[in-house]
Amino acid sequence: MPRPKSATPRDSFANVRLTSDERKGIEATAHSLGLKSISEYLRHLHNLHNTKIEQISEPYKVAPQTIYNGKRLQSFFATSHGQIYQGNSLDFLHSKAAKKSVDLIMTSPPFGLVRKKSYGNEDADEYCNWFRPFAEGFRRVLKDAGSLVIDIGGAWKPGMPTRSLYHFELLLMLCREYGFHLCQEHFWWNPSKLPTPAEWVNVRRVRVKDAVNCIWWLSPTSWPKASNRRVLAPYSDSMLHLLKNGYTAKLRPSGHDISDKFQKNNGGAVPPNLLAIANTESNGRYQDYCRQNNLEIHPARFPAQLPEYFIRMLTDPGDLVIDPFGGSCVTGMVAEKLKRRWICVELSESYLKGSVGRFQGQATVTNFDKPVGYTINPPCSLPINEAKVPLPKDGGQARPVLVKLPETPRRKKSSKLQSRRVTSDQFHPI
Repeated sequence: MPRPKSATPRDSFANVRLTSDERKGIEATAHSLGLKSISEYLRHLHNLHNTKIEQISEPYKVAPQTIYNGKRLQSFFATSHGQIYQGNSLDFLHSKAAKKSVDLIMTSPPFGLVRKKSYGNEDADEYCNWFRPFAEGFRRVLKDAGSLVIDIGGAWKPGMPTRSLYHFELLLMLCREYGFHLCQEHFWWNPSKLPTPAEWVNVRRVRVKDAVNCIWWLSPTSWPKASNRRVLAPYSDSMLHLLKNGYTAKLRPSGHDISDKFQKNNGGAVPPNLLAIANTESNGRYQDYCRQNNLEIHPARFPAQLPEYFIRMLTDPGDLVIDPFGGSCVTGMVAEKLKRRWICVELSESYLKGSVGRFQGQATVTNFDKPVGYTINPPCSLPINEAKVPLPKDGGQARPVLVKLPETPRRKKSSKLQSRRVTSDQFHPI
């Protein structure tokens, strides 16, 4: 029986001239995606381009024919240097903002858009598809010497002690598909962060606590304006001793040639790309304002010192800083105090009502009154008898149970249960 004719037969051809290496590279990419030929790969790219607008996740999903309309943005609050808009930031990025008008995009997009899938890396694909129109907007509004700084936390795959790759996939997409350059990755370490996720850290004891956010610093070009002299840290005690007493310039065993120029006092040390900033504020002016006015407190605020670091290093007074995921407008508050022009865009009216409290009175946005540093104790610095703490043979899949232990003479009696970790063949103290 002959095969029925297709309603859309493939009867057209297109000749594409490729080098041998180009053909091999495209075929390899196609095969890595599970596609059998270059033709299937080209159709895949075409369909991906046509459907990416349809894959924008809630709450930013709007009709494609009206997706970029700056007139829908509502002015919510204004200061001498900046303004808050309520609405969809895609309208601002693609319609209201002028091309190449922004010096810095400092933002923390929602992390919670990674959704459970039954296989593979679909969470990363879904997040990247959701982010594409924002990436296009960022590329449109940034100056060639401007910067894009994205604070993005990692995520665990639901029900498993393994990590999603969505934030790394996002970085690769921004560089490979939208032409951004990775100037430098930073890592925000929150010393006060609780040992989470509790299931893997405290209960099954098969992972360590997740205390670092990735921060991608990108730019449309390889040479954004920047100066680390704006963000110097105090010298260490050993460096102060060296500056005072001198040292012998020579070639170190490591191969580094230490010249006499290291003895020059430059006013401070160049900080590392590990940013130690505790996120402990719970009774600040913003929270007080929200409580007094019965307003919702934003649950995912980054500390003011984080945007301050990048605003100081990457912009000058009078430059324009925007945050397309404004939240409670921490970025705007810092930019206001540092005399940068700024714009925050946020969908939630509830969060914006609370953000007004950030501009009441005087705000402190410097580290001058903060601890000079934090101590990181090296791992493996406590004695341990490994024979008494064997590794779980199943990798921790069997959830430990709690058992009641007899009271010890040294402890006071308590109604609380003492707990120990139990497997089928041994006991482990938690």
